[in-house]
Amino acid sequence: MRKTLAVRTVLAITLAGATLVPAAPAFADDPPAGADLRADVDRDGNVDVAGDTDNAGEDGWNTARGAVFLPNIDDDTKRCKSTGPGGRRLSDAKLAKCNDAADTKVNGTADAADLARLRTVAMSALGDGATGIVKVTGAGAKYTRLFVKRAGGWTVVKPTTRLSAGELRDGVELGIEGKDVVRDKAVWDGTAVVSLKVSPGDGGAATTDSVTLHAAPLLTHHHLQQTQRVLVTELRGNSGYERTQRKFVKTLERRVAQAGISTPLVKFKNSAEGDIWAQDFLEPGYVTMAGPGGTPQGMRVMIRSAQPDRPAGREVFETLRGRDVGGVQVKLGRGVQSSTLDSMGNLETIPPYAHNGRSYPAGRIIMGEQKNVHLKPVKAMRTMLASQGMQNPLLLDTSWLHVGHVDEFVQFLPADTPRGWRIAVADPDAGMRLLKDAKAAGHGSAKMFSFKGTADTPAPRETINQVLANRKIVADNALAARRIAANLKTLKRETGVTDAEVVRVPALFTRGSFEGGDLTRTPRLTRLGASAGALDAVREYGQQRNLRGAAAAAPVMTSAYIPGAVNGVVLGKDRYLAPKQWGPVIGGKDIFTEAVNSVYRSAGMRISYIDDYETYHLGMGEVHCGTNTLRDISSPWWKR
Repeated sequence: MRKTLAVRTVLAITLAGATLVPAAPAFADDPPAGADLRADVDRDGNVDVAGDTDNAGEDGWNTARGAVFLPNIDDDTKRCKSTGPGGRRLSDAKLAKCNDAADTKVNGTADAADLARLRTVAMSALGDGATGIVKVTGAGAKYTRLFVKRAGGWTVVKPTTRLSAGELRDGVELGIEGKDVVRDKAVWDGTAVVSLKVSPGDGGAATTDSVTLHAAPLLTHHHLQQTQRVLVTELRGNSGYERTQRKFVKTLERRVAQAGISTPLVKFKNSAEGDIWAQDFLEPGYVTMAGPGGTPQGMRVMIRSAQPDRPAGREVFETLRGRDVGGVQVKLGRGVQSSTLDSMGNLETIPPYAHNGRSYPAGRIIMGEQKNVHLKPVKAMRTMLASQGMQNPLLLDTSWLHVGHVDEFVQFLPADTPRGWRIAVADPDAGMRLLKDAKAAGHGSAKMFSFKGTADTPAPRETINQVLANRKIVADNALAARRIAANLKTLKRETGVTDAEVVRVPALFTRGSFEGGDLTRTPRLTRLGASAGALDAVREYGQQRNLRGAAAAAPVMTSAYIPGAVNGVVLGKDRYLAPKQWGPVIGGKDIFTEAVNSVYRSAGMRISYIDDYETYHLGMGEVHCGTNTLRDISSPWWKR
């Protein structure tokens, strides 16, 4: 940064007589003659050209201070199409390519809210021959676009663009947009250095100034952000299953309204693919910068799962993209295959915390990996998430789960505590204790499930005694308990959470379900079937890496036996929607429902239920897996 101070010579009449002498050089009342470019460095929503609040730190950037700009990847005028000539569906690449930054216009509202502002300090002393050049330098030039505001509106800044003397004397307003989110910080870390060069035109030396801005990080939601809208797939058709799924959607509408959420559900209509797993084919995210008064403004950014073989992911662009809503998808690279680990139910976010000298003011992502065969979510997605520099993903071991998603056993609950949240985990030991206590009280012959069955789904026939006598189920839950405990240890180490902040939710797991007395599950429209099969992917990956015994590396892979209560939806700071338990009924009460009620109520949550047994539970998922949420983004990520 270089700024030149103006000096003038004045004539003074001294007391010694009428002698004219030059006074000592003094600062002029006129503005500085040197180039002076400003941006919203202090993030108060205003570019200060009268004072100096936006001067300090303008050449650097950190999470607390420094100018921010948005990747302008929404579609404010809904001009982006999903079909081409003849109504043919566009390729995934072409579908994702269109957004407001794909052209050189300022799209949408007249106030150009998606542009981050820069201003030049007025240089009123400039002569008529003065000119200015403004541009983005370095790697950021490829990923950003500058505009200048003139009488005719916003005009893109080209290499040939010159700022006139009149504009420089009055002060120039500029706008900058990002053409994309940060994908890989090793390629571009989001930095954009904007430089201004002013040539006085009178033979004097040119002066320059520059300011550093940074792309707003792409962030994922956490449960301290209020739910504003719920997303779900609604199947069409007239089969019994499709009618049951629509019944689920209608019940969901009532439960959401009862939680105080007035906005209607977003209903995906991808029934051609039959993908009911709205949690899995996309992850809602957001980007914000300081708007008027310092209030965050920005857009939602829907992250498509890294599963190009999953057509439902196109909903990101075909249904959701629009004004203040953008979408991104990652490129896997040649030969890279996706798996169930790349579903977004395998991505959850720890709420904001600080521990051991590290701070995550926007929360921290967790994802599952298959440690036994070194299989992780695809690198392109992990790289993009880590490159935001805010929510560096923490990997947990989900190799014991058939689907392999973190949302099957862990969630985060708002809490009226100093930390502001608790960890909830599935507790197989508590689930087994409920059965053992029921047996000890003489109720071993009670049916394990109170689900009565339908024309399409026979009622389960096993009893509590049969379950406790089944060595596989006992072993499955012992395994699940050990693996959950190991993951909880990791979470406690990383976050500082104590045992007192852990909510243990009764649960049961199994490698299958009783069908005619054996342990084989034959679900329809499974969560696993919506993408690459987990076990097949594990085996294939192991064979590729020449891992001995890869097929046996995961001898037991489980899923929820009783509908997984921890796999529910946080609808508000004290509102929780869980899958209906359908557990053993003893003395007129479902013992699992009573236990789950007690746990969540003790955690300060009001709990309600929804029946997902036929629609989601038998497909290896629950209500959380079949829904998604858009949450409030008005809290600034740069403050904690």
